[in-house]
Amino acid sequence: MTTDVSRAHGAALVLFCRRPAPGEGKRRLARALGDERAFAVAEALLQCALEDAAAWPGPVVLSPARSEDAAWAAGLLGGEVQVIPQPEGNLGERIATVDVLVRRRGCSRVLFIGSDAPSLHPWQLTAAAAALERVEVVLMPAADGGVTLMGSRTGWPDLTALPWSEAALGAALEHVCRQSSRSVQRLEGSYDIDEPADCRLAIERLTGDPRPARRRLRELLCGLKLPAAPLRT
Repeated sequence: MTTDVSRAHGAALVLFCRRPAPGEGKRRLARALGDERAFAVAEALLQCALEDAAAWPGPVVLSPARSEDAAWAAGLLGGEVQVIPQPEGNLGERIATVDVLVRRRGCSRVLFIGSDAPSLHPWQLTAAAAALERVEVVLMPAADGGVTLMGSRTGWPDLTALPWSEAALGAALEHVCRQSSRSVQRLEGSYDIDEPADCRLAIERLTGDPRPARRRLRELLCGLKLPAAPLRT
């Protein structure tokens, strides 16, 4: 991992992740592809997110969904990576708590990403960190109405009541930030992988991507027997 923190504009990158296991996570994908293939996709997606974390020029925090997976997370990248397991609560509560803990370690700008948005690029992450010099919150919308990245330099308002995992999340998150008098910049949107249609989109978007984990993910997705896209009427 590089140590040119200036390129990261002093921002910490926090990766929220779940330890892949058959029968856990990616349930919508599993219903279409089966548990084993959904598990393989989840593993490949995590490697893509770790690829981003390894390339990040500033502090990196891995935040596993379960406290018992702290040792597993600590071994994913090695080096100076910090591990802060997620606490109990809904996603908003978990993000807010981890955000406070990261700031206590001396980071004033904090970016959060998940492990299911493989088309994120390093330049987008550094652009988000740079934007936090001008505004208090940055949000990268997802095609399904959620977000693929969220960052703040002043901490978060109360996120508990937001419609997490619903299509209204992105708009609600922006609204609560503006309502609490925080300046917000929306970045160019991306997508995450939850459905077979997202896999088809990833195959298209990752064509020609030279990053090793992305190439492996695309090869995996191309080898899956994805359900046919529904006909438009």
